[in-house]
Amino acid sequence: MGAIIVTGAAGFIGSHLCERLLALGKTVIGFDNFDDFYDPQIKRSNISKCLDHKSFAMHEGDVRDKDAVAKLFTGDIETVVHLAARAGVRPSIVEPHRCQDVNVGGTTVMIEAARNAKCPKFILASSSSVYGNNKKIPFAENDNVDFPISPYAASKKSAELMAHTYAHLFDMNVTCLRFFTVYGPRQRPDLAIHKFTKLIESGEPIPVFGDGSTSRDYTYIDDIIDGVIRSIEKCNGHKIYNLGESQPIRLDELIAAIEKALGKQPVINRLPNQPGDVDRTFADISLAKKELGYNPSTHIDKGLATFIEWFRIQQK
Repeated sequence: MGAIIVTGAAGFIGSHLCERLLALGKTVIGFDNFDDFYDPQIKRSNISKCLDHKSFAMHEGDVRDKDAVAKLFTGDIETVVHLAARAGVRPSIVEPHRCQDVNVGGTTVMIEAARNAKCPKFILASSSSVYGNNKKIPFAENDNVDFPISPYAASKKSAELMAHTYAHLFDMNVTCLRFFTVYGPRQRPDLAIHKFTKLIESGEPIPVFGDGSTSRDYTYIDDIIDGVIRSIEKCNGHKIYNLGESQPIRLDELIAAIEKALGKQPVINRLPNQPGDVDRTFADISLAKKELGYNPSTHIDKGLATFIEWFRIQQK
């Protein structure tokens, strides 16, 4: 049985995935550049549980570095799970070149290395952002995604196209997973649930863009990891799957749920809508249910309670 390479291994999703894979008895090679998008020490803490595991090896490097990536494939590799990316809609508007360089260029380096090594399976992390302001709900994998509204969304669509190209040209098994607003313990500090929790807990105003009517399909980390594991097991040919909860929540409802879970009333700083932000996300997960057996089960109330418990432990 070969090893599984996880890029972005020290990130929020990556660290959870590495832990789950190790618990399943897999050999895991982690790869991360510990960049400064947010505090690298948070990432080192994320991955710390894996470092002493006999079946885990951590490599530091950039997915755009062909030589560093090639060294990951010196042994028997059965799967690549490519999670590494320059994340965030708003940062991508500020630094569009960097977003494209990492997300498209890095994906190309990784999938080319996987091809050269004859790696049997390649899993690509994509995003619900590729749907843009899709008028049809829920969003299905066969919907038109030719109208992204941020450089980040465009980069993820481009990475999906590169994956399709490699599957077509080289008969590779490639699965693209469109994640829908993942949350839970270790969530990135810039994302809404983490940011709002921190600000409300400390009595500071929370920035709310728009009138609160935008909605997101918040998906708990354990459900996402279950979907990734299932996609590894079933990776065959070229596939695209939505991984969401399929239960969108309005922004004002999310704030009320966080308020209830914290037992503290938020101070709201109302701001204009932000460019690049979509109005809503809503995953049609019928294909993932049918073909992967994906079945998310964590209601937002339970997920928030677990996140806040973790958050408060981190603050001590």
